[in-house]
Amino acid sequence: MSQGSAKGLGKLDKKVYARELALLQLELVKLQGWIKAQGLKVVVLFEGRDAAGKGSTITRITQPLNPRVCRVVALGAPTERERTQWYFQRYVHHLPAAGEMVLFDRSWYNRAGVERVMGFCTEAEYREFLHACPTFERLLLDAGIILIKYWFSVSAAEQERRMRRRNENPAKRWKLSPMDLEARARWVAYSKAKDAMFYHTDTKASPWYVVNAEDKRRAHLSCIAHLLSLIPYEDLTPPPLEMPPRDLAGADEGYERPDKAHQTWVPDYVPPTR
Repeated sequence: MSQGSAKGLGKLDKKVYARELALLQLELVKLQGWIKAQGLKVVVLFEGRDAAGKGSTITRITQPLNPRVCRVVALGAPTERERTQWYFQRYVHHLPAAGEMVLFDRSWYNRAGVERVMGFCTEAEYREFLHACPTFERLLLDAGIILIKYWFSVSAAEQERRMRRRNENPAKRWKLSPMDLEARARWVAYSKAKDAMFYHTDTKASPWYVVNAEDKRRAHLSCIAHLLSLIPYEDLTPPPLEMPPRDLAGADEGYERPDKAHQTWVPDYVPPTR
């Protein structure tokens, strides 16, 4: 479906979303089993505007999966030591071994986005990144890594609505930072940086896949369904295990449970009167 046709769709119904998400998450479990059995190495990058839905999509992907197979990498600002390293070095450290899938919540493309717009890198460092990045990704592909890149696209109006809702909600206010507000004020600068990034790094070998994120629910499903379509897999789900009867009167004979009064128990939660 093209981005234009997706924009014409209304908000996805909650019940439909829940039903389809459950089905897609079951397929993710099957994909996980295939990745582990075949020793695949999968890297998925999630980039896009602040509040575009990257984090919530990653959460929906990881919910049913084993964190030993599928893990999330969300790096903070580089340390003083890391600033002196080869730029890609700290990301290489987190690449998957055989049988693993790594989801990058923002990635080496920080240099083409926030670092470029906020002046955290020099012009020479930025130009070097644009030149080196396709080669770096080609090396990853040549090493047998499956590299998938997603850009979550959201309008200025929708981003503004989500940011204001976060600011009004104490449970979500932590998601906003002074950096986010500064980025909000530089919408056009980020647009130009994104266009330049796509021009240099949207290659045939490693394309950018753009997710229409105006409706978060639909974006979750669209991204998961697309991810599943990119990695051919088979259902290796084992049959249910036979559960033998428990011999509480045999092996456990003579066992006496310690007195509960000698243990420190967490109090049962009782909702207060509101």
